[in-house]
Amino acid sequence: MKKRLIILFTIVSSFSLRAADGDSIWGVNFIHDIYFNFTQNPYWDTLLANYSADRYTSCEMIFDGTVLPSTGVRFKGNSSYNAPGQKKSFKVDLNEFVAGQDYDGIKKFNLNNLFKDPTFIREKLTLDYMRRHNIHAPRCTYARVYLNNVYWGLYTLVEDVNSKFLSQHYNNNNGNLFKGDPTGDLKWFGNTVSSYTAKYELDQTNTNDWTDLIELIDSINNANTATYYTSVESVMFGQDAISNMVINNMFVNLDSYCGSGHNYYIYHDSLQGSFRWIPWDVNETFGTFTMGMTPTQLKNLTFDYINQPNNRPFAVKFMADPTYRQIYISTYCYLMQDFTNTYLDPYIDSLANVIRTDVYADPNKFYTNQEFENNLTTDITVAGPPNGQTILGLKDFITSRRNSLITQLSAFGCWLSNEDNTATTFTESFNVFPNPTRNIINFAIPSTWENSICTAKVIDLSGRTVLSNTFISATEPQSLEIGFLSAGAYYLSLSNATGQSTTAGFTISAD
Repeated sequence: MKKRLIILFTIVSSFSLRAADGDSIWGVNFIHDIYFNFTQNPYWDTLLANYSADRYTSCEMIFDGTVLPSTGVRFKGNSSYNAPGQKKSFKVDLNEFVAGQDYDGIKKFNLNNLFKDPTFIREKLTLDYMRRHNIHAPRCTYARVYLNNVYWGLYTLVEDVNSKFLSQHYNNNNGNLFKGDPTGDLKWFGNTVSSYTAKYELDQTNTNDWTDLIELIDSINNANTATYYTSVESVMFGQDAISNMVINNMFVNLDSYCGSGHNYYIYHDSLQGSFRWIPWDVNETFGTFTMGMTPTQLKNLTFDYINQPNNRPFAVKFMADPTYRQIYISTYCYLMQDFTNTYLDPYIDSLANVIRTDVYADPNKFYTNQEFENNLTTDITVAGPPNGQTILGLKDFITSRRNSLITQLSAFGCWLSNEDNTATTFTESFNVFPNPTRNIINFAIPSTWENSICTAKVIDLSGRTVLSNTFISATEPQSLEIGFLSAGAYYLSLSNATGQSTTAGFTISAD
């Protein structure tokens, strides 16, 4: 039995404990320097023409002193591209013109221009929050970008969701990867493939086969109400999707599925045989994508908000199903524990201190230095794009949004108070399996905790500890008997004697 569990752990492992490709990019505490040296004259016109044609321009790239010849670069984005000024976002492909070329194992990445963010922090803070809470999200850091030796500005450097990302998160990359763009509403239009090809992008596949996506959409829309949870879970890992919906709602990112109806990936994990939900393009968190709402409405957005319910069947069906709704509320209650000023304000300050000099020096930024400083805390009305919009201050938003959510969630037994909870110290990620489960949950201790005294706690949606066990950590997976617990969503919290802790969610099925 022990051997079988170890094999299963290898199959379902999410975040590898070994050094990952790209660690020298995203695992360091400094801002990168990226130089693009173009020989085309005028190179700007070439970039503009190639944006319209959706193709790359070749240039020499120097990444922190490493020369990478014939790198592919192109403008990217929609609204961010059309913003006034010359600070455009870039997609970079080191493999476009030189087969096999990479930097620390990474062949593609994105440089985002921080349109609609005077603080330069929204995207990184949100992605970091996701990753620290065991959500499969791209890594994010900062880079100073130079065009032909001219400082063009400070950018976020965001990991691309591609085969490398899939391998590192799911230990396989041979399934279909769909992007929910341009209109990935997950509505049912029958079994004809052509009904879906204009609504989604098939970014990676071994064959041009859309039957798995159609099967997923069929289940989401047409599964029997009485067996809805079991039917959908047979083709999709629902916790991924729920965690993403919670974070987007908590941080009021309306440029997402429940709002605008796109900006996500779904990957058909070939080992698990189910779809996994992956976040994308979270740069408009903290309510900058307003959908016509006032600042007050954005801060008090309902915890289960769905825009255009008739066009968001995925969210509507999930919220209507008792099991999924309980998991959603439980997940929200848990993820809210660190959505506090005590936890997030110091992180905002630390990021601001790191980037401040380069923000001030950015010649093409969309906002003034004073707007950068003010918007770290308070709401500001900007003269830059979009003209006249009130952009919500990060710290004040957290205070107001948290208080609103506490009031909303209290009706469901969520134990959070108006006082900040003690911030959790997160360490290495760990995995629980099988998930969903019924009678037993297995887990592997982070590798750096070996031979230390550890405590495992199972926590329900009300924040109540329903099971606790202390043991000496080992390299082999540990187990807890949980058959006496009711079906629903729970969290397994691990801590050691030095005060380190980490948490993962799991679901107990009704079967």
